[in-house]
Order: sequence, then C-alpha cells, then structure tokens
Amino acid sequence: MGSGKNRKLSSSQIILLGFLGVIVVGTILLMLPWSRSGEGSAPFLDALFTATSAVCVTGLVTNDTATYWSAFGQAVLLCLIQIGGLGVITVAIFITRLSGRKIGLMQRSTMQEAIAAPQMGGIVRLTGFILKMVVIIELLGAAALLPSMIMEFGIGKGIWYAFFHSISSFCNAGFDLMGVKGKYSSLTSYTGNVPVNVVVMLLIVVGGIGFLTWDDIKRNKLHLRRYRMQTKVVLSVTGVLLLLPAVYFYFNEFGSAAWESMSGVERVLAALFQSVTTRTAGYNTVDLTQLTESGQMIMIILMLIGGSPGSTAGGMKVTTFAVLFATAIAVFKRRPNAHICGRRIPNDTAHYAATVLVLYLSLFLAGGIFIGTVERIPIIQALFEAASAIGTVGVTLGITPDLCTASKIVLIILMFLGRVGGMTIVYAALSRKHPYVSEFPQEKIIVG
Repeated sequence: MGSGKNRKLSSSQIILLGFLGVIVVGTILLMLPWSRSGEGSAPFLDALFTATSAVCVTGLVTNDTATYWSAFGQAVLLCLIQIGGLGVITVAIFITRLSGRKIGLMQRSTMQEAIAAPQMGGIVRLTGFILKMVVIIELLGAAALLPSMIMEFGIGKGIWYAFFHSISSFCNAGFDLMGVKGKYSSLTSYTGNVPVNVVVMLLIVVGGIGFLTWDDIKRNKLHLRRYRMQTKVVLSVTGVLLLLPAVYFYFNEFGSAAWESMSGVERVLAALFQSVTTRTAGYNTVDLTQLTESGQMIMIILMLIGGSPGSTAGGMKVTTFAVLFATAIAVFKRRPNAHICGRRIPNDTAHYAATVLVLYLSLFLAGGIFIGTVERIPIIQALFEAASAIGTVGVTLGITPDLCTASKIVLIILMFLGRVGGMTIVYAALSRKHPYVSEFPQEKIIVG
C-alpha cells in the first residue's frame, strides 16, 4: 500500500481548494472593523455570504454594497471579484510567472482544466493573452463609463465608480455601488441611459463568451470558416439566447399597460438589458418583481443556461445546451451521434452534458424547494433565487436580505457549486487513479 502522504492533489481538488482559500481570506478581511462603514464588524454569516458571492461572481448580497461596506471593504470586494472572474488558478499562474519560477506539468494541467482549454499545449501563452485582454477591456470599459459617472458623482467618486462597475460588469459579478440612490437599487436609475446600458451590456457579453472564443477571434479575425466548432456554437447560441428573450420582453412584458410610462427607447434598452443580464451578470434596470411569472420563468431558464465555458460567466453553459439540443435532434432522426456545424459529437460528450443538466436541475430544484418551504414564500420566488445562485447570476426579486440563516447557507452552497462546477466537486471527491477494468452485463431498459 502506498503512503497517503505521497498522494498528490488532482486538478479538480486544487481548483476546489483554491476557491475555498480565497473565500476564507475574503471572509476574514470583510470581518475587519474598517471593512464596514458603520460601527463594529460585519457578522460572520454576512461576511461569508458576501465573500462567496464576490469570489463566485454572483452578486447576491445580504447588505447593500454602497452603504454597508466602507471604501476598504468595497476594494476588498473588487479584488475578490477580479480573482473570481479570472479564476483563482489563472491568477496563481500569473503570480508564478512574475516571480520568475517555471510552470510545471501539474500547473499546466490544472490551468487547462480551470479555463476549459482543449489542450495543454500553449496554455501559458493563452494565460498571458487572457490577462492582457482583461486589463485592456476593463480599462476601455471604465473609460467609456467615466463621463457618465463623473457627471453624476464628481471626479474622485466618478473614477472609482467607473472602474468598479467596469470590472464588476466584465466579470459578470453584478455588484454595484448605486445604493447611494436607494438601497438595492442596482441600475434602475439608468433605464433610459444609452451610454451606460450599452457599455455594461457589451462588458457582460464580452466577459461571458469565454477566453477561448477571444483567442479564436484574434487568430482568425473575420474568417468565420476557420473558427473552431466551439466558437461557432458559442457565438450562434449566445446570439439566439440574447435576441429571442429580448423580443419577448419587449412585446410581452414592457409592451403591456403596466409599463406604459416608459418611452420607446427605454423599452428597447430594458428588453435588451434584462436578456443580457441573465447571462450571469446580476444587474437589473427595472424592478423585476413587476415582471409576470412567465417573464420570471424565462429569466430562470436563461440563468440556468448561463454563459460560455472558460469565461467569467456561470451556469450550465451554452455549449451544454447546444450539445443536448443536438443530441435530441439526433435521437429524433435515429442517428448514432449528434452533429453540430458539420462535425460529429462524441457520445461521451453527450453523456457529460446530460450529467451536468441533471446535476444543475437537481441542485436548483432542491435549493428552491428548501427555501420556499422554510421561508413560506411563493415557489417562483424561491426558484428564482436558487437559479440566480446556482447560475452565479445575482439578479434577485429582493428576498435575499430577509432570508433566514438556513436559506442563506443553502444559497452560499449553490453559489460555490455553481462557480467551481458541480462536476469539479464530484471529481475532487471521487478522484481515482485507476479506471474500471471490468463491466457489468448489459441489459436494455425502455425509456420515453
């Protein structure tokens, strides 16, 4: 028998422990007296919930970010958001490179899994490209938000607000500092502000399409046929999931009498924004409690699907949705394999996608039913909050601050699992060095 002391951690376990470590450090920092704007320190549960939400780039909060946390506390949150958005492993590799140390095979393997890269070759180059693009995009976003922020809050505060919301938007975090206008108001005061809406939406989408998609676009530019199949899937499915819900929101939600006070421009912006923000961003420019249950249900579905693999977004991922849809079509046509963009999808990929779907739906339903039962609230509200947590989205119907301790703990668990990835947790807990070498006898079972 081998010694347990020599057992190395798997990539999944390293990723898991990395996120846990940052959450623990963030919780400790937020509990410091000077992290809170008022007297005393933040309670442990509030600090833990907020740190988890920031590292998992979710945006659900138990206290208003602008009024509860001091400038130091807000800076801590921004650092946690940046680390969580990039991924703990990406930041660790960056620090290793700065220190001049060599990046070994294990670190490369972990990095490959952390950013969902298809191969290990060129992973260090890709990491450098990611970090460079993140800095450029966040600076451009801050510069674009600067005029609006300075005009409203002055130079000093305007610069801080521009950078905070640029980073939070790009990382799909959903944390905002607009509580100075009204607690938990998010971006509702900017419903008709075209520059702010457009910049924030662009940052959300760019952050949510994935680092590998950026790399493919950079390499092949407008030569669409040269794109990898994954890039084609990400861009096409993302486009559909942004456009169709926006059309629904415009005609069926904001076209109703309840929203007749909105101008035409405001309706277009509101429809687009609510479609974009459900890609795991967490902002809202209208009161979501005023939407119909049908509208809220559509947002729940979009939150569960989420963004792209290897991005700042969460959820099951658009590629998972595409593979499941293609597999269903293959079954209808009695094909042995799913086909996407003229390529055959391996059956093990379809099995993985189905497993991810079952895992997310199980966690989502279990969390929502638990919260609904404990809090005695309508099930649509509980499911909305659970979907927001497991999808690391952060949009809310306003019930999070008033939840009991048990419900908040459930949301913490859902946020963590949603960001790290349910399969990463499973692989970390059930890591095996040797595959199965024997099989059970086969027997058919009728389904459907």
